[in-house]
Amino acid sequence: MINDVQQDASSRMKKSVAALKSELSKIRTGRAHPSLLDQIRVTYYGSETPLSQVANVAIEDSRTLTVTPWEKSMVQAVEKAIMSSDLGLNPATSGTVIRIPLPPLTEERRRDLVKLVRHEAENARVAIRNIRRDANSEIKELLKEKMISEDEAHSSEDKIQKITDQFIKEIEKLLEQKEADLLSM
Repeated sequence: MINDVQQDASSRMKKSVAALKSELSKIRTGRAHPSLLDQIRVTYYGSETPLSQVANVAIEDSRTLTVTPWEKSMVQAVEKAIMSSDLGLNPATSGTVIRIPLPPLTEERRRDLVKLVRHEAENARVAIRNIRRDANSEIKELLKEKMISEDEAHSSEDKIQKITDQFIKEIEKLLEQKEADLLSM
């Protein structure tokens, strides 16, 4: 019973960290990275389809992405989807290849992005703490129903706290890496 609560808390915390990683990958540093275009959707035969399913996204150099649609007829739709995204990118088409130059980040924009990264990290920390609270309340409920002893409850709460600390450290490490990425160059 106690192990189930701990494993559930640990797996939920892992998902929170994975969600943070996903959010951080969408925040642009000065370098080109294919994951920048992950949230772009293209109208493909009447349905909204992720860009990665209708085109090949590659890195040409550190500041340029190339998008090569699988079908020649999709070039215009892909270019339109990239332009209408909120990423502020201006694609240039040459034949069937779409090149996307990434403008260098200004110092002010870097500071804004650091604030955004810190906000995302804080949201992840709050999610981790909420999971800890839920797990501890489940432990207290088991204690109340006399399914576990007080010693088991205390040791379980300590174990849950150690798991929480481990995931908070992981979040801090991700935050430091992303901040360093944003402020370097």
